[in-house]
Amino acid sequence: MGLLSDPVRRRALARLVLRLNAPLCVLSYVAGIAWFLALAFPPLTQRTYMSENAMGSTMVEEQFAGGERARSFARDFAAHRRKSGALPVAWLERTMRSVGLEVYTQSFSRKLPFPDETHERYMVSGINVYGILRAPRAASTESLVLTVPCGPESTNSQAVGLTLALAAHFRGQIYWAKDIIFLVTEHDLLGSEAWLEAYHDVNVTGMQSSPLQGRAGAIQAAVALELSSDVVTSLDVAVEGLNGQLPNLDLLNLFQTFCQKGGLLCTLQGKLQPQDWTSADGPLQGVQTLLLMALQQASGHPHGAHGLFLRYRVEALTLRGVNSFRQYKYDLVAVGKALEGMFRKLNHLLERLHQSFFFYLLPALSRFVSIGLYMPAAGFLLLVLGLKALELWMQLHEAGVGPEEAGGTPGSSPPLPATQRVGLASLVAPLLISQAVGLALYVLPVLGQHVAAQHFPVAEAEAVVLTLLAVYAAGLALPHSTHWVLSTQAPDRSWMALKLVALIYLALQLACITLTNFSLGFLLAATMVPGAALTKPSGPRYVLATLCCPAGADKPSSYAPGRPVPVAAAAGGAALPGRGLAALPGRAGSGRAGAPHLWRPALPAAGTGPLPLLAPLLECSLLEALKAGGNPPRAPRSSLPGK
Repeated sequence: MGLLSDPVRRRALARLVLRLNAPLCVLSYVAGIAWFLALAFPPLTQRTYMSENAMGSTMVEEQFAGGERARSFARDFAAHRRKSGALPVAWLERTMRSVGLEVYTQSFSRKLPFPDETHERYMVSGINVYGILRAPRAASTESLVLTVPCGPESTNSQAVGLTLALAAHFRGQIYWAKDIIFLVTEHDLLGSEAWLEAYHDVNVTGMQSSPLQGRAGAIQAAVALELSSDVVTSLDVAVEGLNGQLPNLDLLNLFQTFCQKGGLLCTLQGKLQPQDWTSADGPLQGVQTLLLMALQQASGHPHGAHGLFLRYRVEALTLRGVNSFRQYKYDLVAVGKALEGMFRKLNHLLERLHQSFFFYLLPALSRFVSIGLYMPAAGFLLLVLGLKALELWMQLHEAGVGPEEAGGTPGSSPPLPATQRVGLASLVAPLLISQAVGLALYVLPVLGQHVAAQHFPVAEAEAVVLTLLAVYAAGLALPHSTHWVLSTQAPDRSWMALKLVALIYLALQLACITLTNFSLGFLLAATMVPGAALTKPSGPRYVLATLCCPAGADKPSSYAPGRPVPVAAAAGGAALPGRGLAALPGRAGSGRAGAPHLWRPALPAAGTGPLPLLAPLLECSLLEALKAGGNPPRAPRSSLPGK
C-alpha cells in the first residue's frame, strides 16, 4: 500500500513499467508459444490411467466369433442398398427382428439453409432404424448405444454387418444390466441429431421428426462405428465433438486398453503412438499429434456421430477402421472382440463417467495433458494484453512521465499532460458501434438470405455472400464514425482510453473462450494478441492526411483561417504564417500544452466535392517541397490556441 500511496514511489513504478513493458510483452508471448509446444514432452505430459473403479480391470473373456456372419450381413446390406438407392429399411427391420431385438423406425426431414451440393435440393428426408436389446436382469433405467451412421457417399456396410452380428451375439448373453440400442442412421449427422432430439424430447435445430415408439433407459455411453473394409490395419479414434467438447478420458482409456489386449493397432489423428518417449523422436511426433488435435478441436465441428451425443451429456467416441498398407491386418472378429470388451465393462458402471478428466489434450493415446498444465500457455498470451493495458493506464494517469524519464527514446511516446481527462461517456459510442457490427454479421446474413431470395433474382448462397460484403463495407466506416465521438481536446488520451477498454474486453472474451474450448482460444490469442498490442493510430503521412483530416474537420464551414483543427493521432506542428497550411506530424511547439493540432486553410462554406479530400494531399506535397528547401518559420505565439 505504501508503494501505491507514495507519489514518488508510484512515479518510479510507472517509469519501471513503461521501461520494461515491451520486453515483458515479447517475453510473455514467446513463453506462451513455447509452453504450448513443450506440452508433448514428458515433464508436462502424463501417462493415462483408469480412474473409474468399475472399469479398472480387463478381466473379461471375449467370446465373439461371428466374423463370417458379419461379412454375410454386410454383403446383403450392400446389395439391398444398391438395389433401392437408399437405406434398406425393410431389410434392416426384418434382420434385427430375426436376431431378437425390438425394432422401431423414425422418419425425419430437415430443410437445408442452402441447396444440397449433390442433388440440388433443400429438403432432406430419411428414416432411422434402431433395435433395443432389453436387459434381462434389470429394469430399463440405463442404456448403451452402438450407432452406425450411413451417408450418401459412405455406405458403411461392414460396420452395419458387424453391428448386426454383435447384436446376435449379445442376445445370447444373460449378464447385461443395461439396455443396448443398435442404431442405424441415414444422412450421417442429420439422422443422428434427429434421433437424439426425439429421444430426449427436445428440438433445438428445427428438425421435423416423428416421435419414437420405443425407448430405453438414460444413455450412459455411446460408440459410433465406421468401417470401410472387411480387413483393417488399425482403429483410429475421434474424440472431438461439437464446439470442441471432449468425452470423459476414461472412455478413451477403455478403448486403448482393449486394443492393447487384443493386439490391435490404435491411432489418434491417423498417427501411431510413439514407443520411446526418452528420445526426441517421441515428443516431436507428439507435438504433431497435439497440433492436429488442436486444429480439429478449434474448428468446432464434430468429427463423427459421437460429437452430437456429447451435447446431451452422453460420453461417446467414434471408431474408424483404417485399411492401409501396414503389414499387420485384422479381420472383423478382432474388432468385434474389442467392442464386446468395451460394452461389457461399460455394463458394470454404477453411475455416469465422472472420475477422470473432461478437459485435456492428447499428444498420444497413452499420454495426456490436463487442464492445469496447458492453461498457462494461454495465460502467458493473455498477459500481453494485460501488460499493454497497464502501460496505457500508466500513461493516462501518470502525467509528466516522458520518454526520457521512462528510459525510452525521445521520439517513442510524447508526455501526456495531467490536466486532460477522458470521460467514459465518449467511449460508449465506439463500443456500441463495434457490438452492432458484430451483431449485424450474426443476424443480417440470415435475414438477407430470405429477403434477397424473395425480391431479387439471386440465389440464397449468393445473398449471404453479398450481405457479408455489405456489412464488411459498412464496417470500414468504423474508424471514421468513432472519430466523431472521441475527445477533440485530447485525441491522444482518447485513443489510449479506447484501446485500454478494447484490450480488457478482448482479454475477457479470449479467457472465456479458452475455458470452454482451449484450442480455439489459444489459436485466436496467438493470432490476435500481436495485432491488438501493436495497433496504434499511426502510419504513412499521406494515408493519415487522407483518412484523419477529413474525419477531424467537422464541417467545411467550420474552418477559419489561422485556427487549429484537432485531428486524431496527429502530432502538433507549426503553422506557416500567411499560408494557413498544416505542418506534418512532428514535435509539439512551444506553448502547445494542449492536444496536438493540424493547421488547415479556410474552405468554402458550401463546399462539396473533391476539395476536402484533395486539400490534405496538396498540403503534404507542398510541405515536403518546403522542407527540402529549408525549415519553415514558426507561427507567432499570438496565433497559438488560447492566446
